[in-house]
Amino acid sequence: MTTPRTEHLVLPGVLTAEQAAATVRGILAVQREDGAIPWFRGHHLDPWDHTEAAMALDAAGEHEAAARAYDWLARHQLDDGSWYAAYADGDPHDVTDRGRETNFVAYAAVGVWHHYLSTGDDTFLDRMWPTVHAAVEYVLRLQQPGGQIGWKRADDGTATADALLTGCSSVHHALRCALAVAEQLEEPQPDWELALGALRHAIRRHPERFLDKDRYSMDWYYPVLGGALTGAEAKSRIEEGWERFVVPGFGVRCVVPNPWVTGGESAELALTLWAMGESDRALEILQSIQHLRDEDSGLYWTGYVFEDDARWPEELTTWTAGSLLLAVAALGGHDATGAVFGGDRLPRGLDADCCG
Repeated sequence: MTTPRTEHLVLPGVLTAEQAAATVRGILAVQREDGAIPWFRGHHLDPWDHTEAAMALDAAGEHEAAARAYDWLARHQLDDGSWYAAYADGDPHDVTDRGRETNFVAYAAVGVWHHYLSTGDDTFLDRMWPTVHAAVEYVLRLQQPGGQIGWKRADDGTATADALLTGCSSVHHALRCALAVAEQLEEPQPDWELALGALRHAIRRHPERFLDKDRYSMDWYYPVLGGALTGAEAKSRIEEGWERFVVPGFGVRCVVPNPWVTGGESAELALTLWAMGESDRALEILQSIQHLRDEDSGLYWTGYVFEDDARWPEELTTWTAGSLLLAVAALGGHDATGAVFGGDRLPRGLDADCCG
């Protein structure tokens, strides 16, 4: 196992160089030889969280391990361009959820673009282009007339037209990354640009086109994290929900009014704040969740019930550690992470915001 690069993964009150290296080693210890990164050994892998953990490995300079994670996706992509929602312990032959969720599928494009920006590996980008292309085409086949993306396709092939704001915001981010890949490879995709514009318009102007999940913090910050809301609109949205979701000293609630904060949502909010130019508040959020750190493994507990002083569920997940490392990397000046989540070098698509 190599020694992770940690100079940009050091933040006061969040991570020392030694702690950052331990966290990276914790993710590597969970990764299977074939590249799969389950939540933890014995639990399932889902494509979104697998990709999040792989991105964290790239942020730490573990490029070979990250490339193996993306090769796992390429090898096990289904004929329609998707992946199943869950594989037991990352075993591609042991599927535990045969739904094919659009935001899970789309997120591969974010990881591929992040790996390319981290490594400059043109061969990798060429190799992964068919995977990215097929994944995006799968996702866009579930786009509805209003621009929103249907949530998933069931195992029997039935498409779910209902759309989730968090999922669609993540897809919005992924489409921008996919278009960046296409532009780098000189493979223009005008239909993707139109789809992105329609999706952005739906997120910004038509909340009625999405299932009501207002109680969940991800629905609060994801339109900003995914890049659909920027500037004054982003600031207004974050300020409006701050007191509902942020618990000072503990982190970010997953869902109101439950007294439960989670590391993943907290780290993602920190990344959102950084993208808005509010690094000080981002640092405070990251500092507030250090009670979730397990020093033995370097990983982080998924959540904490603060009224009961109890960690719940009792699991140390690679994706929680991954989301924290990505937030720290952005604050620490890692170019690739900053470009992917800050919007640099990402196209906006053909903006349909002028339309009804």
